Amino acid sequence: MSRMLIKPAAATVSAALQQQQQRQQQQYVIRRWKSFLQNNNNVSRRAAKTTTTTSTAAAVATSQRHGKSGDFIQPLDVRRSFSTSHKMPSSSKALQLDNINPNFIAMEYAVRGPLVIRAGEIEKELEKGAKKPFDQVIRANIGDCHAMGQQPLTFLRQLMALTFEKRLLDSPEYPEDVKKRACAILDGCQGQSVGSYTDSAGLEVVRRQVANYIEKRDGGIPCDWQDIYLTAGASPGIKSILSMINSEVCGQQPGVMVPIPQYPLYSATISEYGMAKVDYYLEEETGWSLGRKELQRSYDEAKKTCNPRALVVINPGNPTGQVLTRENIEEIIKFAHENKVLLLADEVYQDNVYDKNSKFWSFKKVAYEMGEPYRSLELCSFLSTSKGYLGECGIRGGYMEVLNLDPKVKAMLTKSITAALCSTTAGQVAVSALVNPPQPGEPSYELFKKERDEILAALKERAELVHKTLSSFEGYKVNPVQGAMYVFPQIEIPPKAIEAAKAKGMAPDVFYAFELLETSGICIVPGSGFGQKPGTWHFRSTILPQTDKLKLMMEKFRVFHAEFMKKYK
Repeated sequence: MSRMLIKPAAATVSAALQQQQQRQQQQYVIRRWKSFLQNNNNVSRRAAKTTTTTSTAAAVATSQRHGKSGDFIQPLDVRRSFSTSHKMPSSSKALQLDNINPNFIAMEYAVRGPLVIRAGEIEKELEKGAKKPFDQVIRANIGDCHAMGQQPLTFLRQLMALTFEKRLLDSPEYPEDVKKRACAILDGCQGQSVGSYTDSAGLEVVRRQVANYIEKRDGGIPCDWQDIYLTAGASPGIKSILSMINSEVCGQQPGVMVPIPQYPLYSATISEYGMAKVDYYLEEETGWSLGRKELQRSYDEAKKTCNPRALVVINPGNPTGQVLTRENIEEIIKFAHENKVLLLADEVYQDNVYDKNSKFWSFKKVAYEMGEPYRSLELCSFLSTSKGYLGECGIRGGYMEVLNLDPKVKAMLTKSITAALCSTTAGQVAVSALVNPPQPGEPSYELFKKERDEILAALKERAELVHKTLSSFEGYKVNPVQGAMYVFPQIEIPPKAIEAAKAKGMAPDVFYAFELLETSGICIVPGSGFGQKPGTWHFRSTILPQTDKLKLMMEKFRVFHAEFMKKYK
């Protein structure tokens, strides 16, 4: 991937404009939820009246939502979003929207937003026999591998079975190498039971396995197991670091630099913690690359209003699917060092690289090989069992490696993690399976290798399929999916559709996504949930549906888009 070429027009969005947009978004969210609550206050009074007219009301609602493509779409059914069992009016409640933490109202998490809620409603309607132009909802909104049909690896599930039911250790049905690994984990548990608490940072045996894995991955660069913290997926680790740096310095609000587009975990957490989100733009024209000039522009602009304390980099990219070159990474490391910001390397997709000309480089390896002073850079990196080839999203396993923190600061981080007791032992066992897999010559190796390779080969095939198909659509610009699990195409939305979206109080990409859901049953996430350059529109779709279903999804998408363009062009 070539390095970002900064054009004069690329640095168009000033800090003041960004803050104005953020304030407008927060005000919109607050108004929306207050509206939902106000509507809910009237539900109980309407309940008796609607009991005898349920069928009629359902028909009206269906007509509103599923009439012609441009008809009104209600994104959220307030009657299902709030409990209606309480008879007291809202005014008698101790907690009101205007007296709770406003950051809770401001935060948004796009991949589980109103579109997903509506998708769930549609699924229930289909179950009840509702007639629609499709017979199923295809959830392409979230990277949930197993929900999309991926099968679990035998090795991991055997290891979990043996650690959670020790009596199976006597069964001849389980390979000896898996039994050996299970016994090592159980020996590290208090009472030889995964039902006991572990150390707050996780089981020592698994942390040592993680350290060995990192050393092997990075070509022998040392890794201290005491720098490893086991977490319930990558998200709690990321949130713990952001929480730790959430402190004003010299009266300035702390800021966190995030890529645009970005994974909504970051914007949601930054809003929840009352911090400042500092946007830096990836360059779509050069394959979503980034470079030093854009980072510096973003940093310098932000310094006028906040104190940027951390830099988030997602590699491979979510939602953009790019894989950073080593040269990109070196520039980022130099920037972080010279501007004295903590570097957060979100590397959860490191096993998901499909492009033959791309390679994953860990920030730790590159910084170490650059020598001092970069070798001593403060760096936190994250990995999860939810992605890669395991795809075990619900088990919630992950780890973070924390490097070069001041020992006193690291002690405070450990103390804060201690308050949460420990991450789930199921997740810790999954991490063990990820970092300590079967080796050549062991009984489980051949099956493990076959299953792993088949999963990664299928993902590569789907990445190419999605890119090729969407690239053929009118008004689409699609970068190749080099890695991760998503495609993030830019779509040209006709002015007539933009006006229709405006009339419904929707952003154009949100309007497009709702039209797609209501007419084809495909659930995606609008680009506005991830951030995008002003005046451009995108969406994120996963590449996770199994190949047959993905081909069906692409055909439905093609038909929808052709009709959409015909209607609004």
